[in-house]
Amino acid sequence: MKGTIFMTDSTSTPSDEVAQNAALQTAVIVGLQPDQNQRVLDEALRFARLLDVPLVVAHVDVTRFVTYEDPDGYVHSAPIDINFDAGAAEFEAVQAAAAAVLDPAGVTWTARQLVGDPALAIKQLANKLDAQLIVVGTRKRGIGESIREFFTGSVAARLTHRQHRSVLVVPLGDSVPDSQKEIWPE
Repeated sequence: MKGTIFMTDSTSTPSDEVAQNAALQTAVIVGLQPDQNQRVLDEALRFARLLDVPLVVAHVDVTRFVTYEDPDGYVHSAPIDINFDAGAAEFEAVQAAAAAVLDPAGVTWTARQLVGDPALAIKQLANKLDAQLIVVGTRKRGIGESIREFFTGSVAARLTHRQHRSVLVVPLGDSVPDSQKEIWPE
């Protein structure tokens, strides 16, 4: 079965999610953000093909939080901010970017909108799907990102320390030369 399977918070039901999770067992999960370097998606696609498994594109809406989870795993969420359309727009952008790459590739894939802390949300999805691999990109370099990482930590690092699956961290942009002492100069 090759093709696209879509599921979002607004169009899914608990039984839809359970059925889809069964079809996506052992998938490769890729965490994407809008305007993410395509190299992250390309690497995830490569591993999904190598492993002959579906690919799940996960976008985490950090403007929402989990209010409770039903016994069957269906997650209910609420917005942190009243501008909750921002997360929906980001998810649509991620879906469109993924479709442009994945539809012509002929792989089975789906997009999932997750909520809350990115590392914990992706970990939970990986547990539900018994994922074989999680693929994420490195963060952008710069002082703003350095401050954000200081307070929240790296999603990739938190994923590698909080679950048992392999995590592929795809480097983005130019590598830092060995002669440069500081990785994230101001």
